[in-house]
Amino acid sequence: MCTGFIISVLGLVGIIPVHFLSVEHLKLQKKYGKDRGRKIGEIYSLISGWGLFLFWAGLWFSSQPRFIVPIFSALAVTVPVVSFMIPVLHLMIFLPFFLVGAWLGIEGVKETTLRVAETHRAERIITSGVYSFVRHPQYLGGLLVHVGVSFLLSAWFSLLSAPTMAMLVYLISRKEEEELIKEFGKEYEDYGKEVPMFIPRLGRWRVQSSF
Repeated sequence: MCTGFIISVLGLVGIIPVHFLSVEHLKLQKKYGKDRGRKIGEIYSLISGWGLFLFWAGLWFSSQPRFIVPIFSALAVTVPVVSFMIPVLHLMIFLPFFLVGAWLGIEGVKETTLRVAETHRAERIITSGVYSFVRHPQYLGGLLVHVGVSFLLSAWFSLLSAPTMAMLVYLISRKEEEELIKEFGKEYEDYGKEVPMFIPRLGRWRVQSSF
C-alpha cells in the first residue's frame, strides 16, 4: 500500500552520500585534478539535486493514509479532474506555507544563480537578499513547502516525516558549511556567526551587498 512512500524514503537516505560527495570540491580536485574534479562534482550535483527533488516529491504523492483536521471538516473544495476533496482548513494552511516556501526558494536561486544551485559550487559568499537573514533559504523553503503540500494532499505519512526531513536538511546544510569553510575560511565563519542557519532573528532583516 505504501510502497511508493517507502521507496521515496530510502531514495532520500541513499541520495545523501551522493550530495556529500558533490560539495567536496577541494577533495575531488585533489584526487582527479582541477578540471576533471570539477566535472565529476557537477555530475554528482545533478544526480543528488534531481534525486532529492524527485524522492522528496514522492513523499507527497505516493499512496498513503489521508487525514483531516476536524475543524471545518465539513467544508471542502473539490478538484474535479481527479475527484479529490481538499478540506478548506487544509487549503488555508497550505497557502501561506507554500507561498513563503516558494518565495524563499526562488529568491535563493536568484541570489546565487541557477548555475550555482545546480552545481553546488559557490564562487563567492552571498549575503544579500534572503541570505541576509538565513544561510539556507532554499532548504528552509523546501521544508515549508513540504508541510504545506502535506496538508493540501492530506498526506499523513508525509506530514509525519517533516521532522525527519528537517534532520536530513540539517545534515546536508552542515556538510555544505563544512566545505564552504574549507574553501572560504574566516569569511564564511564570520557570516555564519552573523546569520542564523534556518530561523531568522526577529528585528534583524538586513540587506547587504554580496562579498
